[in-house]
Amino acid sequence: MSDWLEHTVQVEVEAPIDFIWNLWSDLEKMPHWMKWIDSVKIPEDNPEMSLWTLKSGAFEFTWKSQILKVIPNQIIQWQSIDGLPNKGAIRFYDRHNSSIVKLSVAYAIPGILGKIMDNLFLGRIVESTIQADMDRFRDYALNHKSG
Repeated sequence: MSDWLEHTVQVEVEAPIDFIWNLWSDLEKMPHWMKWIDSVKIPEDNPEMSLWTLKSGAFEFTWKSQILKVIPNQIIQWQSIDGLPNKGAIRFYDRHNSSIVKLSVAYAIPGILGKIMDNLFLGRIVESTIQADMDRFRDYALNHKSG
């Protein structure tokens, strides 16, 4: 039996929403700013699917994810359909001169991890890591912004 943990983090980026949307929606670039994401592959024959690899220390997890909902410049919602159970959404808010990017992610703790660490401790590690990922995304976006 797995326990589900959920986290929501956000960052404000001083860049237009279409630019932020285009950066984030290119999922294969995620390893540039997401510390634990080792790779994301999109099958050419099915752009609604993606194959993910997460690595942290001795742990490696893979999963296949399906896009459930896309509204350009607003939301990308997903859920895993195979491998590490997870689901979530990334939401985009236009603030005219800047954009808010809000990530909500929920994941099941595999039994072995639950035995090694208590969920509260693990949750704090994950939340601080994904907040740092969002900060890295902001820096990545600002470094790639033209004009």
